[in-house]
Amino acid sequence: MAVSFLLLLVFVLNGADGSHIVGGRDSAPHSRPYMASLQVRSRHNCGGALVKENFVLTAAHCKIRGPYTVVLGVNSLSANESTKQEFRTVRAIPHPGYDGHENDIMLLKLDSSAQLTAAVQLISLKTSRVATGSRCLTTGWGDIADDRTKPNTLQEVNVTTLSRRTCRRRWGSVPVTRSMVCGEGARGFQGFCSGDSGGPLVCDGAAAGVVSFSGRRCGNPKTPDVYTSVSSFGDWIRGVLNSN
Repeated sequence: MAVSFLLLLVFVLNGADGSHIVGGRDSAPHSRPYMASLQVRSRHNCGGALVKENFVLTAAHCKIRGPYTVVLGVNSLSANESTKQEFRTVRAIPHPGYDGHENDIMLLKLDSSAQLTAAVQLISLKTSRVATGSRCLTTGWGDIADDRTKPNTLQEVNVTTLSRRTCRRRWGSVPVTRSMVCGEGARGFQGFCSGDSGGPLVCDGAAAGVVSFSGRRCGNPKTPDVYTSVSSFGDWIRGVLNSN
């Protein structure tokens, strides 16, 4: 559930271009084996990335009361795929500094370890800050037309990262901090949308960001997409994984 900054504190359980993540395309089946679907009562709510056999990285604003069902190894959320693995979360660990805007990152501990297969794999964490102008990728099962229209299969969109100065200038009064990464598509109205929250920004094959917030209209270049920078929280992530 990628959220507008103005709606960041509103948790929407259900979450303009053809049938894709806004302005994106279908992912090749099982080409993003780290992707996780976080579900409530069998309905997709947020995305995530498998960073350890029993831990998923996602956004802190995805925190809910009660456990998530975490689905791994699928391309379609409706098809009965033999590669599918399901888990329950036993603990949600949001960053202690999350304030509804900054430090929007969380780890979910699963009730058992995932079996690594061709369709279920870990993703590494980027340890250095993403350079401006990097070519990256965002994936998710979120809205495809900014109107609560859901895709049949996993979607992806190419993202180019922006300088913080450019991002801050476009966002105006909304604070864009050093612990955030901004990105945009190659053309107008490309990017993440409702339901993509918590999914990874992947740069050079590693998780470099976590989908955090965007503007009122998905993919609007006037308000670039904003991700939590994974490298800014490396010590915290490693601390949680090592202590659990």
